[in-house]
Amino acid sequence: MAKILIVDDEPHIRLLLEQALEELEDKGVELLTAENGERALETVKREKPDLVFLDVMMPKMNGFDVCRAVKDDAATKGVFIVMLTAKGQEFDRQRGTRSARTCI
Repeated sequence: MAKILIVDDEPHIRLLLEQALEELEDKGVELLTAENGERALETVKREKPDLVFLDVMMPKMNGFDVCRAVKDDAATKGVFIVMLTAKGQEFDRQRGTRSARTCI
């Protein structure tokens, strides 16, 4: 069974993504959620999802750190990660691109 993990510290964002993806459940995809980076990393290690929608700015452990930890672990490095952020300034985009390259 395919698994998708949705990680965001904002409950309404998690719910919005779950609602957008809920039709996939009818096709056998399991939707998982986590509310912070530490919980996300635990869930990735335990569940080994196929895809993670990962917020960048979160308490306890930010999305870039989670991404690096996932990609540095041989057991989880094949997990696809989509980084999500509300940051829209050019500086933030460039920083995100540089950081994301290190965890891919």
